[in-house]
Amino acid sequence: MAQWFTLKAENPEFLLFFRMGDFYELFFDDAVTAASALDIALTARGTHAGEPISMCGVPVAAAAAYLSRLIRRGFRVAVAEQIATAPSQKTCKGKTGPAQKGPLPRAVVRLVTPGTLTEDELLEPGRSNLLTALARKSGGRGGADSWGVAWIDISTGQFETASCATGELGHLLARLDPAEVLAPPDIDLGEYELRRHPGAPPPAAHAAQARLAETFGVASLDAFGTFTDAEAAAGLMAVDYIRRSQAGTMPRLCHPQPQADQGILGLDPATRASLDLLRARDGGVEHTLFSAVNQTVTAAGARLLSAWIASPLTNPERITARQACWDWLRHDTATLDALRQILRGVPDVDRALARLSVGRGQPRDLATLRDAISAAQRVAAVIEAAQHGKRPSLLEQALSALLGATELERELDRALADELPARMEDGGVIASGYDGELDAQRGLRDNSRRMIATLQNTYAQRFGVASLKIRHHAQLGYVMEVPSATGAKLRTRDDLSFRQGTASAARFSTDELIDLDARISAASDCAAVRERQIFGTLVTKALQEKELPPLAQALALLDVVQSAAMLATGGTWCRSRIDDSLAFELTACRHPVVEAALGTGGRFTANSCSLAPGHRVMLLTGPNMAGKSTFLRQNALAVILAQAGLPVPAKSAHIGIVDRLFSRVGASDDLARGRSTFMVEMTETAGILNQAGPRSLVVVDEIGRGTSTLDGLSIAWAVLEAMHSTLRCRTIFATHFHELAQLSDMLPRLSPHTMAVRDWKGQVVFLHEVVPGSARRSWGVHVAKLAGVPLPVVNRAGRLLKELEQEHSAGQRPLPLFEDHPPAAEQTREPVDVSTNVTFDVFERVLRTDPDSLSPREALARLYELKNAALEAEGLLTRT
Repeated sequence: MAQWFTLKAENPEFLLFFRMGDFYELFFDDAVTAASALDIALTARGTHAGEPISMCGVPVAAAAAYLSRLIRRGFRVAVAEQIATAPSQKTCKGKTGPAQKGPLPRAVVRLVTPGTLTEDELLEPGRSNLLTALARKSGGRGGADSWGVAWIDISTGQFETASCATGELGHLLARLDPAEVLAPPDIDLGEYELRRHPGAPPPAAHAAQARLAETFGVASLDAFGTFTDAEAAAGLMAVDYIRRSQAGTMPRLCHPQPQADQGILGLDPATRASLDLLRARDGGVEHTLFSAVNQTVTAAGARLLSAWIASPLTNPERITARQACWDWLRHDTATLDALRQILRGVPDVDRALARLSVGRGQPRDLATLRDAISAAQRVAAVIEAAQHGKRPSLLEQALSALLGATELERELDRALADELPARMEDGGVIASGYDGELDAQRGLRDNSRRMIATLQNTYAQRFGVASLKIRHHAQLGYVMEVPSATGAKLRTRDDLSFRQGTASAARFSTDELIDLDARISAASDCAAVRERQIFGTLVTKALQEKELPPLAQALALLDVVQSAAMLATGGTWCRSRIDDSLAFELTACRHPVVEAALGTGGRFTANSCSLAPGHRVMLLTGPNMAGKSTFLRQNALAVILAQAGLPVPAKSAHIGIVDRLFSRVGASDDLARGRSTFMVEMTETAGILNQAGPRSLVVVDEIGRGTSTLDGLSIAWAVLEAMHSTLRCRTIFATHFHELAQLSDMLPRLSPHTMAVRDWKGQVVFLHEVVPGSARRSWGVHVAKLAGVPLPVVNRAGRLLKELEQEHSAGQRPLPLFEDHPPAAEQTREPVDVSTNVTFDVFERVLRTDPDSLSPREALARLYELKNAALEAEGLLTRT
């Protein structure tokens, strides 16, 4: 218990797994907490300060399962192991080992946290597990703070950094979706608050740069790219946290890579949540974009595909390079099938290397490397054999990487046994004939065992007991075992020592057995020690093989490429045309997630969408359940897929690069943070209006529906006007305010569309088609009936609707936003608010003006022209 108190004091915020024999025990409050979380028995052992010590425990052999449950529930665990073992009676040299006095020493050998997992049992195979660190860079007096961000996946070695403004931090965290965040306490992490860990304070800038460079054996971080001081500080925070979690052992990490010039499509957290890219809103993965397009067959390929979807590109050349790979492959079904068949058997190289680098590797991890290298060679042969056109440059690079590490593969093939045990302790890892010393030690051990069999026959004859057996027991060593009745007669013999009796057997030892037991134990121990030495040497060679990580990356790339090619081979997914224009043309596009959910028995109604510069704003009206939300999301998902370099579910697609994508579809509240549904809607709308620009795509639904009719209509009008004339972004604006369709006369880039609906014998039929025009009614009563609202309520609502429509058509005033002439009492002119027509005309003239080519006199004349144009449009100036 003295050891426990010392280790717990060093790690007070962790549950302490304290190794005692074959169990990890927990004591005091740790035991109470763990017993409740794991639903295991809480007992007591001994006393402290006169009170029983609470205790619970889990078997060491099953610890991974219990750790997984604790980590998922947000706990962190410190694992304390015995750092010495009781010596054997005989060593490899035949000398007696020293006696062990007192309890074996223990130390914390690992801190298990959500961001530092390496075991397959604790990880999702197709998902990255990121530890993210944040370091603030002060903006100085009056300046805004910015952040250095570093993220590491210890299970694969990925290490990247970025620098971003405070306003962009939430976007970056949403893209990374880290398992654990090291962040100062005064920064709001939003939905990632529960994943926060304070970590150590960020180091000084100069120290961070120097220490991080030293970690990777270079004189300066400039060897890897340009890093801000805050990025270096965040990177060192993450590295130090990982080093502490592994008790000083540094795992295999790739060198840090700055993402300053990566060109990633901007997606805010609300947009990611709205589009269900990698996780659905219920937290599952079934109905997501990833699940709809995933045809990968390896864990590394699934992780890379996830990364592509989470981080679409904005560089047309890089996108085109990705597209060229799967487009080349989809035309050769034989090559595609052969490639897919080989990749099915490729194990996870990155995670095997990670376990080996922190000393938790097992024999099958080395076999993973051997088998992956062998598979890479077969993949390379398949690609080289394909003769249907020039290979794209990305495939050529991958092909070169696939041919590496052949010497390591030959060494592992010679060294590893055909049948490998799950654990190193089980022995039999190294093949016979690989190491002469190991073979000699094994021979001695096995010959000694044959001597046991011979001795058993001799004793059976000497003592006249045909059923006599020589068995090995953990505490007694080798003993002679006879039935209890016979044992009573043998106790009188001077050449036998009685050791133990049970109800059915008696156990004896002899001088010969004691000596033989010592020799066999020594031979077994020596063989085990030698086998571990050879295993360690092979691990070192594997970790030093520089061609192995690129080979693993090439295999992952080819898995994603074949996955995309599988989608494209059916003829219903296309290769999009991506360029730097402002084009947006989708022909017969579909929602991939909805289509996948329908299955083979359903039919999805495809719709086209054109947001060309001449009609870049689509106003979409129509009833609920008609498909507006599906149409909005499918166009946004088409951009995600296209700019990720993946096939698009459409007949054809031409998309000018989108720099930022905003999707506000559906209503939600955030009551935990004091925000109503309407407040969330307005907050997200404000984010769009403050960040969108001419290259952005915005898809929004029901702006203004969370408040009164006039308030909501006013907000919707103003937002639509701003998107059309101020932001000038490509927009799909879905609404129930049908009156907004009248704005097409005022907003020349606005194109009204509606969802086609048919009234068949009093029943509404949704056609799920987007057609030009505007909806004349909302069909809300019909939708209520479909939803199961009681018939009396539906009928009453129908009658009230008819009465209200008759009153409105009988001369009631229209909504004031659309009055042609204000009432007489309101004829006094309000202060002039520049209209949309004026704004658009001024924009057009300004865009055609080159200020650098104007003389001062010409500039002044142009200013007067713009003023006169504004006055004329307002009716305050008449041209003659």
